[in-house]
Amino acid sequence: MIDELVRYFSSPSYREVLLSSLGQHVYLSLVPLLLGVLVAVPLGRFAQRAPRARAALLGSANVVYTVPSLALFVIIPAVVGTGATDSINVVIALTIYNAALLVRPVMEGLASVPGHVVTAATALGYRPARRFFAVEVPLALPVLSSALRVASVSNVSLVSVGALIGIGGLGRLFTDGFQRDFLVPIALGIVLTLLLAMAGDLLIVALRRALTPWQRAGGR
Repeated sequence: MIDELVRYFSSPSYREVLLSSLGQHVYLSLVPLLLGVLVAVPLGRFAQRAPRARAALLGSANVVYTVPSLALFVIIPAVVGTGATDSINVVIALTIYNAALLVRPVMEGLASVPGHVVTAATALGYRPARRFFAVEVPLALPVLSSALRVASVSNVSLVSVGALIGIGGLGRLFTDGFQRDFLVPIALGIVLTLLLAMAGDLLIVALRRALTPWQRAGGR
């Protein structure tokens, strides 16, 4: 196994494939997460403010999230057109997944903000938009960050599934290893996928702590 690993890394072509796959996996995991947040925040706000539409919105999000990822990867090109690249199709599909996953936590996080805090911010002259981003969103971050951690790990896993339809990423190492009955790229793919998921999780935790200093002051 060690000899095979040394031969794998000593080959420039294999190293290039490894680095390219890792970079693409990071891109395909991170971009949909960011876009999903941008979509989920206004939807979650709407769900919080519109009780009549809340059930329909959250129910639709639950239905979308139950659709198998591979099926969505296949359906998206038919919806957006064949001119889109495979990477764009994956980004769109995972953005939909992330938005569906994050809508409820956004709503619950915003609903957890104490009413007297919102009232005090309003009394201090905060306009609705400023109050939302400067007061409500930071206070909702502890709830939202937990969902972001789930979405981040889920993205890293789902991107690997894209290799079955020709998408790059670390899943390419799995398909390559299985096709050639070669254990090294499979083992590398597993290890790198786990490390990437852990790195994303730790990054979100670090960002939450940096953006919520009052929790550290409170001994949490």
